[in-house]
Amino acid sequence: MSTITLRRATPADAARLNAALRALSRAIGDPHRATDAQLAHAIGPGGTSHALLAQEGAAVVGAALFSPVFSTAWGMAGVYVSDLWVADGQRGGGLGRRMLAGVRDAGAQLWDAGFIRLTVYADNPRARAFYDRLGFVGCPDDHALILSGTPLAALKGAS
Repeated sequence: MSTITLRRATPADAARLNAALRALSRAIGDPHRATDAQLAHAIGPGGTSHALLAQEGAAVVGAALFSPVFSTAWGMAGVYVSDLWVADGQRGGGLGRRMLAGVRDAGAQLWDAGFIRLTVYADNPRARAFYDRLGFVGCPDDHALILSGTPLAALKGAS
């Protein structure tokens, strides 16, 4: 019987982390534009993100990419999980729950985080059922919006 270990990813893990996140992107039909170098920078010293890797021996069987958020409504820091991937052969065995517990623990240690926030696609009922079982609740009055590209550039100099 093999043991799965969780550990914080370092910039040296960027290629392995990116391969796992690329598998997630393929599975959910998302584009994947992140490069190994971008991920190494993001999880490196002074970077914007942190990551966990789940390993069975040398094989990566799970990955989570997360960053801090602060909510004035909640009055505390939290953790935003942008990506959570569990290998097909590991699904249903509790690894996703273990990884989110690891994210919770890292967020509590790093930022005194008191909540986890994430987004689940409406066309992914299996993921939604997983998060529902853990106790995640929807935010019906909260709609995710993104500003990028030309509209983002148009803000230059507005401050």
